[in-house]
Amino acid sequence: MTVSATAVKELRELTGAGMLDCKQALEKAKGDLEKAKEILREKGLALAAKKAERETAEGVVHAYVHPGDRLGALVELDCETDFVARTEEFRQLAQDIAMQVAAMNPRYISESDVPDGTEGNPAEVCLLRQPFIKDESRTIDDLIKEAIGKIGENIRVRRFARFELGRYKEEASPP
Repeated sequence: MTVSATAVKELRELTGAGMLDCKQALEKAKGDLEKAKEILREKGLALAAKKAERETAEGVVHAYVHPGDRLGALVELDCETDFVARTEEFRQLAQDIAMQVAAMNPRYISESDVPDGTEGNPAEVCLLRQPFIKDESRTIDDLIKEAIGKIGENIRVRRFARFELGRYKEEASPP
C-alpha cells in the first residue's frame, strides 16, 4: 500500500518517530493512523528492552519548583551520551518527571527499591508505576520507554528528591 507524505508527516508530528519508521508503520497498518501509532509504540518498547542493560553515565540533574515556591523536586535523569542529554526532548522528559515527583510524592523509583514489609500500593509509592499526571493512560515507565524508542538510547531515573516547606519537621526524627 502506498502511504501519502501527509499521513507520514502527521504520524511523525504525533509520535516524534523517524520518517522511515512512520512510513513503515503506516504501510503495515494499511493507512490506519491509530494502528500505526500502536505499532510505533510497540517498536519503541522492544527497543527499550534491548537497550535496558546499556550504561547510562551522562544525563542531567533537573530542578522543578512549583509556582508559589513552596514545593520542588530534583531529578537525576541519565542517558548514554552527553549529546542526548542536551536535547530539548530529553530535557522535557526530565521536566515532566520532576513535575511528577512534585505532584505525586513517590517514595521509590521502582518496585525493586521497596524494602520488604513496606506497605502501600506500588502504583502510588513507585515513580515508574505511577500514572503520568499529564496523561493517566500512560505510566512514567511507559513515558521513559517511549523516549528510549524515539531517542535511541537507554534512559534511567537514577534518583530524585522532593522538597515541601514545613515537611521536614513532620517527617524527620528528632536529633
